[in-house]
Amino acid sequence: GMKAGVVTGDVAWAILEFAKAKKFAIPAFNVTSSSTIVAVLEAAKKINSPIMIQFSQGGAQFMAGKALDNTGQAAAILGSVAGAHFVRAIAPAYGVPVILHSDHCAKKLLPWFDGMLEADEAYFKEHGEPLFSSHMLDLSEEPDDENIAMCKKYLERMKVINQILEMEIGITGGVEDGVDNSGVSKDKLYSTPEDVFQVHAALSPISEKFTIAAAFGNVHGVYKPGNVKLRPELLVDYQKFAGEKTGEESPLFLVFHGGSGSELSEIESAVDAGVVKMNVDTDTQWAYWEGVLKFYKAKEGYLQGQIGNPEGEDKPNKSYYDPRKWMREAEGTMVARVADQCKMLRNIQQCAKNL
Repeated sequence: GMKAGVVTGDVAWAILEFAKAKKFAIPAFNVTSSSTIVAVLEAAKKINSPIMIQFSQGGAQFMAGKALDNTGQAAAILGSVAGAHFVRAIAPAYGVPVILHSDHCAKKLLPWFDGMLEADEAYFKEHGEPLFSSHMLDLSEEPDDENIAMCKKYLERMKVINQILEMEIGITGGVEDGVDNSGVSKDKLYSTPEDVFQVHAALSPISEKFTIAAAFGNVHGVYKPGNVKLRPELLVDYQKFAGEKTGEESPLFLVFHGGSGSELSEIESAVDAGVVKMNVDTDTQWAYWEGVLKFYKAKEGYLQGQIGNPEGEDKPNKSYYDPRKWMREAEGTMVARVADQCKMLRNIQQCAKNL
């Protein structure tokens, strides 16, 4: 059932199983436009490996247009659905499997989550699969019992359409898409093996298709070395504890949040411990901007007006300020950064390895 384009259900889950078995992880890149979507897909084609494309609530709203009224998360729902259809339309041409995902959904954003699920269910009725491959429910700011209870409720609903749920236990610090956890107490940044296993124990009787973003010091954004203390060895403890309880070796499918700026050794340790997905946003935001910045610096004399440049006062500059020119430069630097992240996660030429 493996194919180029968006994959869902058993096929999407098989990719995560393959990643875990072969000790690589698939990066999930936040997108905000057709241009950033194309950059991710282009990189995936170049490295011939599966990729994840994900929409945050803010990114989805931006996709629809910031002028739209977002009462009841209407614009965010519209942008997510429109973006998903765009990915589905063009992804097959890039020749690699794509897991289509939505990022952090806090309790206050549940109307957005519900709207996407309604679109998934409608798509399932017509096509036999959901619109999205998976969604993330992030109720980590709520008490653990409420977090897990809500995840159970949603996984019951998602199971019907054979969809994957990602949940978070413990809090990812920093600021992401308007959610500010920069002041959270440090103990909340590290989950315990008992915390993580209670999620597995509650969700596994419903469906195998769930992943856990357990906190091991993760912080959104990029900070000076030493300011963020990641402890990937905790992931080994989570797997060991869960394995002792279940009798299975490394039963957890783990997710790495707040990964921008991480050291390669930290990333490799996390992948070795069963991380199958890593979120990337801040680094690719910078990469996209860097392409524009370099282009402007190189062509500054051609970008001060529609007419007149170093070649003459009457020379036109349309070929320089045309959005297709500078946006393509942005895509180029983002493509390179996406490919670099895949290499860090050992996600290279995986489609040629019996995926």
